[in-house]
Amino acid sequence: MLQRSIYILFLSIIVSVFGSCNDYEKVLKSDDVNFKFTKANQYFEKKQFAKANVLYEGLLPVMRGTKNFEPLYFKYSYSSYFLKDYTSASYHFKNFVDYFPGSKDADEAEFMHAVCLYKMAPKASLEQTNTIKAMEALQSYINTHPDSKKIVESNVMMDEMRRKLEVKEASAAKLYFDISQYKAATIAYKTIIQNYPESVNSDYYQLMIAKANYYFAKASVVEKQEERFMNAIDAIKEFKDNYSKSKYNQEADKYFLQANNYLKKLRNEHQ
Repeated sequence: MLQRSIYILFLSIIVSVFGSCNDYEKVLKSDDVNFKFTKANQYFEKKQFAKANVLYEGLLPVMRGTKNFEPLYFKYSYSSYFLKDYTSASYHFKNFVDYFPGSKDADEAEFMHAVCLYKMAPKASLEQTNTIKAMEALQSYINTHPDSKKIVESNVMMDEMRRKLEVKEASAAKLYFDISQYKAATIAYKTIIQNYPESVNSDYYQLMIAKANYYFAKASVVEKQEERFMNAIDAIKEFKDNYSKSKYNQEADKYFLQANNYLKKLRNEHQ
């Protein structure tokens, strides 16, 4: 009896699936534009976005200029978004704003254009062109919609992408340090502090500037060492002045002592 019940259930599922496929095929082959539009909306509401997307795309050229083109194009853009085709969705959301600047949905479409770019932004270790584009789009939205309910969400995404760019730049600076390109590392860490003055890692970056100067001095010819150890000491003093409660204070003290010892030794040798 149980086996028969399972069989009947399985059979009903198969019939339902094939019936649904046949219905969709009928919609695709239909010449009735309004019928197709209605069905596309139904598929969209049922979250069958792949089916809705195909139907909307086919209706775009024939419904352009009609009263239904605006809602069609808006839902078409969203169907691409829900299918995670962020490249297409971004393009169409932007176009929607251009086509319908006075639409009640223009604000949301502009925001979604930026969200799509945000979704396309890669992890920090990869090239960050899309991240920068997303930040530009979000900043434009924030500037032009200061009273939008999306501002808080926009700022959260902006902060996340700024952190991502900071991580990218910090990785590059560390690489310079690791391969003993200390002058380049110093410049890179200084740039990070300038670009991200509110960073929670500012004390670490300043410490790395001091360390890069210290090792640059050690690797220099004798004639340039005194000046360069002085640069290291100045960088450590700047660290101590700005980050007196930093967890890196002990390490900074160690480099300060070592740089001073080298400096004293050099000056004694020159006497």
